[in-house]
Amino acid sequence: MTDRLKLIETVEDLRYYLIQGMKIEHATFPPYLTALYSLKPGSNLEAFHIIRAIAVEEMLHLTLAANVFNAVGGDMNGVLTADDFVPTYPTPLPTGAVDFTVSVGKFSPEMVQTFLNIERSKEVEEDAPLVKPRHGVLSWLPVRNGDPHDWYYSIGLFYTEVIRGMQELDREYKKRGENLFSGDPSKQITPEYYYDGAGDIVPVTDIRSAVRALRIIQEQGEGSRHGTIYDAERELCHYYRFQQLELGRYYVIDKDDPLNSDQPDYPSGESFTIDWDAVYPVLENAQLTDYPEGSEVRAAAEKFQKAYSNFLKQIEIAFNGRPDLLLPAIGGMFKLRDLAERLIRNPIPGQDGVHAAPIYSVPQPAPVNR
Repeated sequence: MTDRLKLIETVEDLRYYLIQGMKIEHATFPPYLTALYSLKPGSNLEAFHIIRAIAVEEMLHLTLAANVFNAVGGDMNGVLTADDFVPTYPTPLPTGAVDFTVSVGKFSPEMVQTFLNIERSKEVEEDAPLVKPRHGVLSWLPVRNGDPHDWYYSIGLFYTEVIRGMQELDREYKKRGENLFSGDPSKQITPEYYYDGAGDIVPVTDIRSAVRALRIIQEQGEGSRHGTIYDAERELCHYYRFQQLELGRYYVIDKDDPLNSDQPDYPSGESFTIDWDAVYPVLENAQLTDYPEGSEVRAAAEKFQKAYSNFLKQIEIAFNGRPDLLLPAIGGMFKLRDLAERLIRNPIPGQDGVHAAPIYSVPQPAPVNR
């Protein structure tokens, strides 16, 4: 068994893990948004609404992780604007027995399967080990201070480890008469600064609220417990929302008595048809160098890249004591669609039948001539 006390022994360890949590939540933005943008107008409305709602909730998850980070005295300066905050796609994420990588590309059956892999779940007993040897697998989320070949099976188990370590660290602080949650309360994002309907924003002030915040992240993705399709708020969790796109049928949840809801893998609601051809054929894992210098698509890609970088800067400022800036920043995330459409609707010069795609990486400064 991996000893969780060796994984999170100090508040610095905890802050490290929470930064990784913010990286995980953001790493879903580019694939989810690009798939959303690639849908041709008026087509696949089921997919449009499902992916858009999940993207909003991933923003909620990023915010909740930031609240916990700020509550334990983390310094948000430079976290979301770090050069490595946006991964280079394709990128590995915590995986199970069959490894997978996450790409950025058009809405497709393969992309839906990737989304299911991202949101996959696995339950463990309270004291069970959370990591297994993954020899030869490279990842940007290793077990800190552990065996370099150990990896988390799922994002949910990653957060389980954070919660376990945070609880133990809180007990140690209390024994010494200290407060783990001594961060500036003015940096907490409270409900008035976020969209209604995306889930609960939890201001974090103590261990109870911190655990609640991280549980929401877990349950919206994977569900409240094994063998169910819903989260603690009796809403369909992300995994089964995406599975609806794979199966072409909606799940039914009985909110008055969730035990009467559909069983996993067996939706009984209204069926629908996905038109996999009503999608722009965007370039997968596009880089700025894929677009010819001086071309219109290159200029549009650079404009989107700059706008997305500014979006992350605004979010970071909001998390760092300006919560009033969060709603305008999130609204700006969806205004990015207009910039994305200028790319996605246009073929790349010299690449027959392949359309341009947004670039999410941080713009690099121009070289200085000496």
